[in-house]
Amino acid sequence: MGQGFFLLFAAASVITALTVVLARNPVHSALALMACFLQISAIFVLLEAPLLAVIQIFVYVGAIMVLFLFVIMMIDVREAVLERFVPGSNLPALVMLVLLGVEMLVLVLWSDRFSVTEPVAASSGGEIRQLSTTLFADYLLPFEVASVILLAALVGAIVLARKEPG
Repeated sequence: MGQGFFLLFAAASVITALTVVLARNPVHSALALMACFLQISAIFVLLEAPLLAVIQIFVYVGAIMVLFLFVIMMIDVREAVLERFVPGSNLPALVMLVLLGVEMLVLVLWSDRFSVTEPVAASSGGEIRQLSTTLFADYLLPFEVASVILLAALVGAIVLARKEPG
């Protein structure tokens, strides 16, 4: 039963991820990305990781997608569609995509992390406490740097989307 749900959510997430890439309308693409994030959250629930599922919904579906939709609504989409972002041939991008795909496949096949092992028994909230202590004690500086980078990206998007007076 669980495997069937996993296959259903995995197939739906792949379909919505393809929709993100293939959709012509940026709003439809953003909504498909939100659906993909929800499918991944459902997979986390199936893997008995409710904290990751809730973080996935709050952070990605809630915050990041609102930011994406905000930026999409601020930019004049009709003018942006007429511009081509990569001038010339797309051959270098395709070559880079193939090379990165081959590299990822090689790394996955040679890694020992994907061997069949027994799942670790869950304790009562110890992982969450350990994660929060590690995040806010050992990795406080990278955490704050990431928040400043996101703030700079938001300000940059507002500046780029602002219309010139006149």
